[in-house]
Amino acid sequence: MLALIQRYKAWLMPAITLLIFSLAMVVLYRSLSHLRWADVVDELRRMPRRDVLIAMFCAMGSYVMLMFYDGLALKIVGHKLPYWRIAETSFTAYAVGHSIGLSSISGGSVRLRQYSAAGLKPLEIAAVIALCSITFMLGVSTLLGLSLIMEAHDAHKILHIHPPVARALGILILVLVTIYLTATALRREPLTFKGQRFTLPALHYSLAQLLTSCIDLSFASAALYFLLPDNLVPNFPAFVGLYVLAIAAGVASNVPGGLGVFEGVLLLVLPDVPEDQLLGAVLIYRVLYYLVPFMFGIVLLLWGEWDTQKDKLAEPFRLARRWVGYVMPQTMSVLVFLAGAILLFSGSWPAIGKRMEWLADLLPLGVVEVSHLAGSAIGVGLMIVARGLYRRLDGAWWLTQMFIVAGIVAQLLKGVDYEEATLLAVVGFLLWLSRARFYRRAPLLAQRFSVWWFINVALVLAAAIWLGLVAYKNVAYANHLWWDFAFEADAPRMLRASLLAVFIASIFALLQLLGASRPRGDLPSAEDLRKAQVCLANSTETLANLAMLGDKQFLFSEQGDAFIMYQRSGRSWVALGDPVGNPERFESLAWRYVELCDKHGGRPVFYEVSSAQLPLYLDLGLSLVKLGEEARVPMAGFALEGPKRAELRQAKRKGEREGLSFRILAPEQVAGVIESLRAVSDDWLVAKTASEKGFSVGNFEPDYLCRFPVAVAEKNGEIVAFANLWRSAHEVSIDLMRYSGNAPKGVMDYLFVELMLWARDSGYQWFNLGMAPLSGLEKHALAPLWHKLGLLVHRYGEPFYNFDGLRRYKEKYDPVWRPRYLASPGGLALPRILLDTATLIAGGMREVIFK
Repeated sequence: MLALIQRYKAWLMPAITLLIFSLAMVVLYRSLSHLRWADVVDELRRMPRRDVLIAMFCAMGSYVMLMFYDGLALKIVGHKLPYWRIAETSFTAYAVGHSIGLSSISGGSVRLRQYSAAGLKPLEIAAVIALCSITFMLGVSTLLGLSLIMEAHDAHKILHIHPPVARALGILILVLVTIYLTATALRREPLTFKGQRFTLPALHYSLAQLLTSCIDLSFASAALYFLLPDNLVPNFPAFVGLYVLAIAAGVASNVPGGLGVFEGVLLLVLPDVPEDQLLGAVLIYRVLYYLVPFMFGIVLLLWGEWDTQKDKLAEPFRLARRWVGYVMPQTMSVLVFLAGAILLFSGSWPAIGKRMEWLADLLPLGVVEVSHLAGSAIGVGLMIVARGLYRRLDGAWWLTQMFIVAGIVAQLLKGVDYEEATLLAVVGFLLWLSRARFYRRAPLLAQRFSVWWFINVALVLAAAIWLGLVAYKNVAYANHLWWDFAFEADAPRMLRASLLAVFIASIFALLQLLGASRPRGDLPSAEDLRKAQVCLANSTETLANLAMLGDKQFLFSEQGDAFIMYQRSGRSWVALGDPVGNPERFESLAWRYVELCDKHGGRPVFYEVSSAQLPLYLDLGLSLVKLGEEARVPMAGFALEGPKRAELRQAKRKGEREGLSFRILAPEQVAGVIESLRAVSDDWLVAKTASEKGFSVGNFEPDYLCRFPVAVAEKNGEIVAFANLWRSAHEVSIDLMRYSGNAPKGVMDYLFVELMLWARDSGYQWFNLGMAPLSGLEKHALAPLWHKLGLLVHRYGEPFYNFDGLRRYKEKYDPVWRPRYLASPGGLALPRILLDTATLIAGGMREVIFK
């Protein structure tokens, strides 16, 4: 059983959350099916302003007490921060966590961002999050236990629990709280759980946690209590217990804001309160306790980011560009997803009568019917492509714009719904403004969508269907409704649109389940990467480190101590570099690779191979063409003294005058600065109007970067340039080299010089500067045809690619040049092989032409 749970644990929590939400929707539907929305609106209008004002002050009191959660936790872990910092962080974390759900993660992310900037370590921040959760549980347990003991008769009437049983449960809960308090008073030694040591807080801190949480929950429950009719709810102590039960169920469900779960529990435990009055009170409570604090929390979060960054950047516009560049893809993803949800909700809600009468005079019925179906289909499509926007995909941007235009037309034709059309237009305009942020060239369906994304789509579909059932509860269901077509037939249109939306979402989910896993099966597993990393220990070529990028397939030797990494492009099976690992396996492994290509009708290609293995490729029957030469700087005796090194000395001194500093981050340190590196990388890509490459060069993938040391250049404590390092036994090389727009001119020269000095001092024999394409080709009249063609490309392609400039730049480091080759079947297939290889590296045919 445990093995089964472990196997499906990635699906288990989303499934439980979806089940709880579904059950809550069933309870709400059964309880509210007879309710009219107009009755709820009337109750909201009749709500006394005095009660609303009291509820607002109670909600404020609750959030004030929540700030003491963090204050106590920080005292326990031994960190003293300014009170304003604690109050800002706590309020923002709880305001965001209450509304988004998964409070320990969403609110924890806010705490991680704010407290790490204040100097706390990740483990200390994790302790603060855990202590805040313990504070909440102490208050919930205590108030629930006291309520069961003191109001046992109300428990019998509401929860159908006999008074003696209720008192026994209350006593049991309080005994558990007492045991915890006793443990904090008597045990001073740390507890050990799964190898981790935990120190319990002292008794006076635990008592303070208990008191703080009880006051907080009392304020929160009072915010709802004063909104309910006085004569229909139990007395306040009994109500606190019911409220605690409802709020605990909402928190445990992980549904954002406990939506549906909280209301469902209240409907069950407060049967005497009319549903319209209860729903009206809960709506006002959610506005006061969730929506308003969430809006203030977002403002505080944005203000905190501004306050943190404003002193680090010379120009406010640079700060705005960086911040917008970082959050815009995620923001647009959320907006597009919400726009899709609104289109689905619009398809479930009745059309406005006067507008339909106007349409009936202008358009045929078929146009309205098709537009209604199209609106719901486009809504599902927007929720799907929103995932691609989150990943900054260029194709998702274009597809979203087409969906938005089609959605605007559909909304206007199905019911003159100009409100939804205006919303779509605004979203499309914001998306158009952020065009430069969607630069990644990858298929939308190339990777499997996350489980949570499917859960969110399913929740929206369920909510849209539920909304339609509520809106048309007075229409008796009959089979003929599916075939009723008329301008006033809103219910049949809702049924057809809902069916189409569910059908599209189901087909997409099925395609993901059956189709998205196939390319993943070709890519290396975690075990494959581990085996490859073992083989890298025997490699003398730093290029072999690209195996850790995870975008290539592996062919291992039978003994598992050598491999070839490759990827397919068209009919070309392109292997990168020489075989890696034990040299004794190279020949048999290379023949297995050629046989594999032959079996599948592919062309075996070896790209960027060294001269040391040329006899092997000739034995395989392959032809060789020279790609260029790579520059390797000998580290023995490398120094900055002498006239030949004057330019390098100047680069180092200039960087130091500009305030630059240099350091090497160990692989385990990279994760802590990955967002700073991402900002530099994004800035560089936008400035160069470039997109990420692949295959023979690395790209910005956090998992990949965290495997290697990273050299950084910093100015005023801010990373302005970086390069990740490949290492072999005797050589070090660079992969990604990127700098931000606010980096001083010449920052990469400074970084290279410092890197070479570090490599020399670390005992490396060579520093590899990489390859200069089409360099070192023979100019003799009797030279091979490939050399003559290469020289033509070199000469006439100079305006498009700086071949000579790249060679001259590397020459100033006085390197030793070593040739690199392409081994392939050659002949008439060579142009196609070169195009396939270029397409593989660039990420697509369009990038080959335009980038």
